[in-house]
Amino acid sequence: MSSHALPRLYLLTDRHQTLHRPLSSVLTEAVDAGVRMVQIREKDLETRDLISLSQQLFPLIKHQQGTVLLNDRIDLVLALGADGVHLRADSLPVSVARRLLGTGHLIGVSTHSVKEARVAEAEGADFIVLGPIYDTPSKRPYGPPLGIPILQETSRSIHLPIYAIGGITPIRIPQVLSSGAYGVAVMSSILQAPSIPNSTRELLARLS
Repeated sequence: MSSHALPRLYLLTDRHQTLHRPLSSVLTEAVDAGVRMVQIREKDLETRDLISLSQQLFPLIKHQQGTVLLNDRIDLVLALGADGVHLRADSLPVSVARRLLGTGHLIGVSTHSVKEARVAEAEGADFIVLGPIYDTPSKRPYGPPLGIPILQETSRSIHLPIYAIGGITPIRIPQVLSSGAYGVAVMSSILQAPSIPNSTRELLARLS
């Protein structure tokens, strides 16, 4: 998949944020409502459990021709046939990941500054996730929100698709798009929604 064909909505999983609903059912509802790109981001799982969960979730995404990325595990991307990897800002360099994965896989990178975004582009990433743009509890450990000015500066500095993350709600989507974001990456706004289909459709409507 070329980066130009990327969906504009990027869902990151966290089974601890689903309000006690099974991640598989939450994901099914989100995909049926239009999510087409998912990062399996269960950072606390041991390898065998992550493999087991991934094998359960992949078909739920793939039955709608969705794109699946795994968080940071290039070995499992290759072993399980995922579409790509999403690298932390302090993970393997993109150039190393590309050598291991080849050109047939997507490589996304989490970035928290204009400088990190430039490095990701120079090393050959397909897209970046930039944030947190707004304040959000899950991103507070990573520091204060970057704000719209950093998003604007980043979009002027690089040519890669930028997904804004952190405190993204439907009402904020027009602002991040007009500031240069290609799309948005979300967790709680879908995973914690009372109605997952309604929230998914509302996000997609704002992105269209």
